[in-house]
Amino acid sequence: MAAPAPAVKRVVSPAPVAIDAPAFRRPILTRKRVALPLVGFAATFAFVSGSLINPLSGAYASTASGTDVATPAVATRIAGQNYQVTATGGPSASRDSYTVNYTPPVVKKATVKATTTSTSSATTTTTATAPVAGTPDPGSAQAIGAQMVAARGWGTDQYNCLVSLWNKESGWNVYASNPSGAYGIPQALPGSKMSSAGADWQTSAATQITWGLGYIQGHYGTPCAAWAHSEADNWY
Repeated sequence: MAAPAPAVKRVVSPAPVAIDAPAFRRPILTRKRVALPLVGFAATFAFVSGSLINPLSGAYASTASGTDVATPAVATRIAGQNYQVTATGGPSASRDSYTVNYTPPVVKKATVKATTTSTSSATTTTTATAPVAGTPDPGSAQAIGAQMVAARGWGTDQYNCLVSLWNKESGWNVYASNPSGAYGIPQALPGSKMSSAGADWQTSAATQITWGLGYIQGHYGTPCAAWAHSEADNWY
């Protein structure tokens, strides 16, 4: 026998009651509500701008002395944004002053020792040769001159020059005189100078030749040098 079906209760909802809704009003904005979003926006912009600036953009030191070098432009790309910072000037670097003490080296001058040699007062500039005089007559004035030339260490060439020189001046004449006052074989001027060689200077060939050779050696050095001067200037 089939079980009987359960009884079904029917619930009846009460009919909705209509309530009059109040009229819609626009919210009233106060100053606080307006200021807070602006402050938040400014803080966000400052944070984003600070993150985009290169912190090293101002760390370039000047490499030129006394002048500023412009900092190169720095370009940054972040999330599709281009942000470029350009600086027209950069920091300059300076260094402390310093003093350099310089002591110049001591240079010692070299000591040069001069060696002095004694020479005769005569200076020989030019020399000349003379014709060969030949062998003089024994006892003649030229024979006395040849002996005295050899005694001074001079050679035959110097005797030849002496013969030519005094041939030109006096012809080897002991008594040869000149209106100027010159006298004797060497034509001493004045003739009295020959008294230093002997009191018989007016008549002795040996006295005159001795004085004449001393004069030549003292002024010219050799008879050939005296002969060269006589040939050039017509006196000795």
